[in-house]
Amino acid sequence: MVRQYELIEQVRKYNPKADVGLLNRAYVYSMKAHGDQRRASGEAYLIHPLAVAEILADMRLDEASLAAGLLHDTLEDTLASYDELLKLFGKEVADLCEGVTKLSKISFEDKSVEQAENFRKLLLAMSQDIRVLLIKLADRLHNMRTIEAKKPESQKKTAKETMEIYAPLADRIGLHALKAELEDRAFKVLEPEEHANLSAKMEEWRTQDNLVGRVVGVLKDEFKKAGIKAEVNGREKAFYSIYSKMVRKSLAFDQLTDIVAYRVMVDSKRDCYEVLGLLHDRFKAIPGRFKDYISAPKPNGYQSLHTSVVGPFGNRMEVQIRTGEMHDVAENGVAAHWLYKPAKGGEAEQSKASPYRWLRGMLEQMQGVDDPKEFYENAKMELFSDNVYAFTPKGDLIALPRGATVLDFAFAVHSNVGMRTVSAKINGAVVPLRRQVDNGDMVEIVTSSNQTPNPGWREIVVSNRAKSAINRYLRTQERDEQVRLGREILDKASRRDGWHWDVKQVAHVAPKLPVQNIKDADDVFAALGQGRLFPRQIFDVLYPQDKTLPLDETIDIKAPKNKKKKGEESQNLSGDEAVGLEGIMGGMAVHFAKCCSPLPGEDVVGIISTGRGISVHMKTCKNLEQFADQPDRWLPVKWSKTALEGEARAFVCRLRFHLANDPGALASVASTVANLDANIVEIFTEHRGVDSTTVRCEIEIRTKDHLNRLITNLTALKQVLRVEKIYAWN
Repeated sequence: MVRQYELIEQVRKYNPKADVGLLNRAYVYSMKAHGDQRRASGEAYLIHPLAVAEILADMRLDEASLAAGLLHDTLEDTLASYDELLKLFGKEVADLCEGVTKLSKISFEDKSVEQAENFRKLLLAMSQDIRVLLIKLADRLHNMRTIEAKKPESQKKTAKETMEIYAPLADRIGLHALKAELEDRAFKVLEPEEHANLSAKMEEWRTQDNLVGRVVGVLKDEFKKAGIKAEVNGREKAFYSIYSKMVRKSLAFDQLTDIVAYRVMVDSKRDCYEVLGLLHDRFKAIPGRFKDYISAPKPNGYQSLHTSVVGPFGNRMEVQIRTGEMHDVAENGVAAHWLYKPAKGGEAEQSKASPYRWLRGMLEQMQGVDDPKEFYENAKMELFSDNVYAFTPKGDLIALPRGATVLDFAFAVHSNVGMRTVSAKINGAVVPLRRQVDNGDMVEIVTSSNQTPNPGWREIVVSNRAKSAINRYLRTQERDEQVRLGREILDKASRRDGWHWDVKQVAHVAPKLPVQNIKDADDVFAALGQGRLFPRQIFDVLYPQDKTLPLDETIDIKAPKNKKKKGEESQNLSGDEAVGLEGIMGGMAVHFAKCCSPLPGEDVVGIISTGRGISVHMKTCKNLEQFADQPDRWLPVKWSKTALEGEARAFVCRLRFHLANDPGALASVASTVANLDANIVEIFTEHRGVDSTTVRCEIEIRTKDHLNRLITNLTALKQVLRVEKIYAWN
């Protein structure tokens, strides 16, 4: 365990002007705050924040980050408060501690909407100050180094989360060494047998004829003869990297030829290319294995030349060539770029030259994405995918996620170019829009002012930029169709019932309607088209003097003829029993309000309407608010025994289904509905997305319990994401 004075000495080596007083105060405060707390291993808790600070010092971070590392668990695990940290250590350190605490509360246990929203919060925290993520990664690294003290189930949960979330994030921001260690430690927990087997094979391989040392010696001699000053070493690849390649390419350990990566460090870019030329001159280059990340850096700033050659002893070997500065970025990623300077008020600010503005740019691109799941999938694609690099006809370099198509390329050039794309050429040859782009391709996009995106494009593109632009356009088109349909519905209703309306009137009453997010006439029409609003609700507000309830089912109660079921005596049902309600005089017209679709088993109330009989609502119906000052119109009613037993009649209930776009999803829903003795009266597709479809149904239900059983059975289907009853106000 590092001691505080050793930590101070380490910081002073790379930052002689560091605020040592701040670090000492943070150490003392953390020690007092954590007191007698112990870790799962039984060690004093203070060991953990000290270890986190040491990892941050290895990244050569500023003293504010190290102070936050020492304090990062105080807000969550002690009586410390944000205001106290603000007073003692300043806003910068307090904000970093608060950011890390928020990240610690994020759970990634499932793939639900909640997880997607958590991921959005993670990215937002990163974009505000990337040091929050650096501290969290250091925290996770030390936890993985000491994971043996946890229970087996907890180990696997932490390791899985590390592999799926934190290791890819570390890689994306350039912390390759940290990423490799996280993966290896998670690999050991998740696949202990595979890890043990690979470890044994690697140990045996190391004892063989000192191949690495001999290759390094030959390379040094070659560079010395050519007068090139270079540092050469051979480094074994990480266990998980080796294992992944074996699985991905179905290779046995003995078939691997690049267990070691040879690295050549030189003084300048010019020397990098000179070394490359020498290697290709002395040894046979392996085709297709050269990558130039110096002229085309990765988005996280990584630069290096990669080549593979047949080495001096007939061995295939991978060589990475870079300068010392490039190596610093390769090892420490974002931390190597995190330059600070005093800002107004004495706090530090990120250098504007930082190459990590891509994170803010990515969030800006996804501002129009309202669906958390869509945001999550798009962000994962942007963060966790490798890149390919292609050129425009003018020679501009475009970076794309691996697997990107020429349509993705068009949107990467400019959103307007993507929207108008009709065809494309790769290296002069015409290709379909779904053709994938390879490294080094020259892509030419052909556009037309008459072209617009279509829903099929969503199946072609993989990049967040393209998906977001296409979805925004299609949502606009869907809304236009909903507005058109809503106007049609209102027109038909007004002609049928003898009402008059115009757009100005509708816009004027829009904010008064019982539906959320209704601001103007188009919002009203769209809500009508979506089924969230009914014409009668609009006319009730337009003409309050003739106020009636929303359009609903009307049943005239008349004494029914006695019907005899086979094998039974004839039933003498009164009118109220026939309709399923008690407390209503025969001959009255009864309306079951569509705004809340009451079912037997739900508490109900009747509202007397002049000339229209009685409208029956759930007692929780929001439309009852308009009758709060008219108690004389309220009629106590209750469901009859016949209705509660499901024998009176079927009641139409409006449900909304959110279905995964899997084959047979709708058929499974229909089959389940039929098996539960319910009946689909009408079905309407509200929205179809890339991964899911929203469907509105009118279904005949007998009781509240019947509905609950139906929803339980439907949500048990893997294709059904969610089922909800529709009310006029949702």
